[in-house]
Amino acid sequence: MIRRAVVLLLASLLLCAGAGQAQAAGYRYWSFWERDGDRWVYATQGPSMARPSDGDVQGFRFAVSEDSSDAARPRGTADFASICAKTPARDGRKRVALLLDFGTPADAPKGETPPSARTACAQVSPDATTAQALAAVAGPLRYDTNALLCAISGYPERGCGEQVSGKQRKPAAEKKEQPDDGPSLGLLAGIAVVALLGGAAVRQVRRRG
Repeated sequence: MIRRAVVLLLASLLLCAGAGQAQAAGYRYWSFWERDGDRWVYATQGPSMARPSDGDVQGFRFAVSEDSSDAARPRGTADFASICAKTPARDGRKRVALLLDFGTPADAPKGETPPSARTACAQVSPDATTAQALAAVAGPLRYDTNALLCAISGYPERGCGEQVSGKQRKPAAEKKEQPDDGPSLGLLAGIAVVALLGGAAVRQVRRRG
């Protein structure tokens, strides 16, 4: 009886471990970011709702990711002074620095090649949204019927937030710092239980012998 319980528990633990290693489905889309000091922060509003202030730095990144917690950040440093250096201030206008990261070939739709990343300084009306600033310097833009941003500067030509079968892995240099993908605490605890039960089974056999 004990030996059977050990076998069943071990089998269930192996199944759980395998499930943890399975790759989740991702989505190919443009993510929207805001620069906070020296780091990128995922925007809490969509570009059609956000109204940046004069001097703000915002970024867009095309990639495959599961959700906002997994989204790839725009690459490279973004500094308002350097991006907008050639765009002098004007009364009644605001300047918004934009970094556009078109992603990697691995994230590109089949048959398409991502353009090189670039920056732009949009000079727009004080009440302009990020979407309006983006349209001023990075058209043509493409949206779906739900107002989801599908393409910047015509990239990609097709698709919009489509699901990708099996999450495409990011290059090692882009991976966020995460705990080592070793056995989880629950799995280790389960293995310890198996070891204890196995020891009990051995002792039981020896007693009967």
